Amino acid sequence: MPQGDGERRGVRPTDLVSLGALTTLVPRSVLDEAIAVTEAHEVRVRKLPAHVVVYLLMALCLYADDDYEEVAEKLTGMLSYLPGSRWQAPTRGAITQARQRLGPEPVKEVFAQVAVPAASADTLGAFLGRWRVMAIDGFVLDLPDTPANIEEFGKDSAGGDETIFPQARVVAISECASHAPIAADLAGCWASEQTIAFSLYEQLTPGMLLTADRGFYGFDAWRQARASGAELLWRISASLRLDHLKDLPDGSWLALITKPRLRMSRKEKLRAAARAGAELDPAEAIVVRVIDYTVPDRDGEEIHLLTSILDPSDATAHQLAACYGQRWEAETGIDQLKTHLRGPGKILRSRTPELVYQEIWAYLLTQWALCTLMCRAATNAGIDPDRVKFLGTVRIVRRSVTDRAAFSP
Repeated sequence: MPQGDGERRGVRPTDLVSLGALTTLVPRSVLDEAIAVTEAHEVRVRKLPAHVVVYLLMALCLYADDDYEEVAEKLTGMLSYLPGSRWQAPTRGAITQARQRLGPEPVKEVFAQVAVPAASADTLGAFLGRWRVMAIDGFVLDLPDTPANIEEFGKDSAGGDETIFPQARVVAISECASHAPIAADLAGCWASEQTIAFSLYEQLTPGMLLTADRGFYGFDAWRQARASGAELLWRISASLRLDHLKDLPDGSWLALITKPRLRMSRKEKLRAAARAGAELDPAEAIVVRVIDYTVPDRDGEEIHLLTSILDPSDATAHQLAACYGQRWEAETGIDQLKTHLRGPGKILRSRTPELVYQEIWAYLLTQWALCTLMCRAATNAGIDPDRVKFLGTVRIVRRSVTDRAAFSP
């Protein structure tokens, strides 16, 4: 890939990345609004006001290996420059009490307010035609082995009688180009990804193209996601039986998906109506387009895709198959959070369910901010965001914490 204009001028994408830039994405005004909406404001003036605790939570995500006091000391230089902050590094006990007072809802609300797609029209690989390419995927996070966490989130077995840590399951919609999560929900390990995903589909918007792996498909899930106005490109199991309607010139074909447990006589009427071009009730049946292809270098593995983009002139089967390959970017984003930000094999800090929810929302917020910085830097440099290394960005942000020049007005 040729270098962009920014790189030719000698501007490194990482020059735009620092914790000072990170906090500009989550401004004090947003924190104050989220705290007010969730009624988490302080009754009296404290050394650790609510808005400072949110910034501290982000710093704790950046320094997953360090204890509370070490992170607080590192943050001292930064917060001394934030308007309205009178900061003295607190003790571990004071931080725990401040986290308990804040609770998870303000952090969740901050994420909901700021987490928007990061890519612009100039970002390489962000769009397929007029659609912004998105992905939905899930993952689990290990939690401290406390009775409260086990009761809230559950504990699965790792084969036989051997047990693992309690786990929280997270499902997120992210932008493929930037890897930035823009919507998420979480539950215990007992919940399925498909079930958790239902709460996210309403956050899709027209102009998005949502890709999903085969575990997410279901008639009701498809119908709910399509109701948002977004287009869909989902993998399905090879065992799913589809009613063939019409072959298309690019090798794809139209099919009918129907509500489960419909009577055979009703299905026949719906098929006949679809072939005649009649309007269908989406609560019963939906026309979709099917793309079948073999993945190169995977021992002839066959992939079966459903899409709501019915006209090949809008996107060919080849373009859609290539676009689905971008769905794996969602797994890259998950790896960024679990491996590079939190650390491989590490459990979260929080020993109670309320703080677990709070910590996970803080991780999602921090990842969104980091990915947004990386995407903006890459776009300004004219390169693909994948060429800006996440781990390198995290290291730069960590180093900038004590660099007061990064926060100077």
